[in-house]
Amino acid sequence: MSNGAPQTQPDYLTVTAISAKDGVSTIERWQLVAPFKTSSEAGVFGVSFAQLGQAGKASYAVIPPHFEGGLHNAPAVQYVAFLAGEAIITVPETGQSVRIKGGKDGLIIAADTADVSRKGHDTRYPSGKQTVAVVIPLADGKVPEHIVLDAEASTS
Repeated sequence: MSNGAPQTQPDYLTVTAISAKDGVSTIERWQLVAPFKTSSEAGVFGVSFAQLGQAGKASYAVIPPHFEGGLHNAPAVQYVAFLAGEAIITVPETGQSVRIKGGKDGLIIAADTADVSRKGHDTRYPSGKQTVAVVIPLADGKVPEHIVLDAEASTS
């Protein structure tokens, strides 16, 4: 059953990525190599799914209003799906910054772990309301296959 006009299905998932090059964190836009696949199963017939990889122990995070996460590395290669609120992620060494709003475009991947980035990134949550996120570490700790589309962020 359809809920209106046909929608264009995406071919590949793109995400904001916090990664690292030469020991310095960077913010990029990635296209994951695994394509969307359209389901033929009952209940989700015609729905497009992108495989994100084997997940580790996922968690649900409720972040207080105006929280300052400070400078840190990603604790693991992980997806973070911001469901509500917003986050501002900054790389002090480069001046790159990106604002992530909760909702359909709130998925990022954090991969600037201490073994690839000396200082990491800074995260702050400017909203006067709680920010809610689902954190999904990748079980194997490997960065998913991807193509770097561009440097995502604006310089401050």
